[in-house]
Amino acid sequence: MVDALSKNAAGADRARGLALALLALLAVTSLLAAYRGERSAVSLALLVMLLLTPLAIAVPGMLARNRRTFAWATLCVTPHFIYALTEIVANPPIRVLAASILMLSLALVVALVAYLRLTRG
Repeated sequence: MVDALSKNAAGADRARGLALALLALLAVTSLLAAYRGERSAVSLALLVMLLLTPLAIAVPGMLARNRRTFAWATLCVTPHFIYALTEIVANPPIRVLAASILMLSLALVVALVAYLRLTRG
């Protein structure tokens, strides 16, 4: 029983680290995509705020291993998912970046859910 708990703890730590790394990659990729598009300064600022604020709010709770943060952080990925799908369809010059945002957002949701599954009591 103790061995299973230590495996779950190690898996949960790996899932947490992966989630934090994916979150950082998603933020950087979203910034790159936002700056590559042809937007005014105001729309660029709003887009960056919409995409990065929810992720930034989730980081302290994720570092503190708060399960509730991991649960609601899955919802914070929704704007990235919607943005990526929209840009894939409507903006050919950044289609590759948008596809990477889509894949990173899906991978982040999987990592967040994996952490929740491994830490449930």
